[in-house]
Amino acid sequence: MIDPSVARLRFSRAAASYAAATRLEREIGTRLLERLDLVKLAPRRVLDLGCGPAREARSLAARFPDAQLLLLDFALPMLRLARPARGLLARLGGRREVGALCADFSRLPLAGASVGLAFSNMALHWAREPLAVLRELHRVLAVEGLLTFSTLGPDTLKELRAAAGTARVHAFADMHDLGDMLLAAGFDAPVMDMERVSLLYEDAQALLGDLRSSGQTSALETRARGLAGRSFRTALVAALERGRRDGRFPVTFEVLYGHAWKPAPARAADGRAVMRFQRRPKNGLPPR
Repeated sequence: MIDPSVARLRFSRAAASYAAATRLEREIGTRLLERLDLVKLAPRRVLDLGCGPAREARSLAARFPDAQLLLLDFALPMLRLARPARGLLARLGGRREVGALCADFSRLPLAGASVGLAFSNMALHWAREPLAVLRELHRVLAVEGLLTFSTLGPDTLKELRAAAGTARVHAFADMHDLGDMLLAAGFDAPVMDMERVSLLYEDAQALLGDLRSSGQTSALETRARGLAGRSFRTALVAALERGRRDGRFPVTFEVLYGHAWKPAPARAADGRAVMRFQRRPKNGLPPR
């Protein structure tokens, strides 16, 4: 299980070098935004959960010009890096103020039913308890609001896991488990899909450098304390280098995409069942 305080510290220290070391997150953010082409939505408020340096903020603001954009991250230095994006968006004519919130994903400082779209790119796998985060997102979403996200799946960094051992590399939730969590959190008709992406590195040192520069090193509660030592790093690099193919070192990432809607409640707050009736058109035909 992840130690949130350690994860927050890792990302805070890596804030300045994060953007240059996260080409995968940048590409997946673009693909996640493209998926919004498939839905019709006019949210009053958009939440970018785990926004980091707010790379997707400008695209979200352009897509939903009448919505207030909220940027949320648990690492304050990341939000400070998002200031230029906030300033640019705030200067655009007619745009509502862009807000920034530093908070834990599982305790969102937002009123219930106050968000029309929750967008999260490659952040959910850093939650200590993903189900708790999904329940919070369900709480803050308005009825018929949409959650769309990307996260990492079990095959991610399998080369590093084989070389370093399972105790040193995070485990990631399966696509089907996340689908079950969405249902348990109260979402309706969740859709999950997956793709595998391979990044090619010049050598194993480059991979380890990217993980360190982006703050994505082990934050497990059960992680070994203290430095691993030069001999461990030498053995790790040697084991990774045995996976070299055609002069490059391929690294696997399993990327999961999900989206789900918040349905209207089946019961009122006092426990009474809610029944909905649809008006029949004047021509007597059922609605299409």
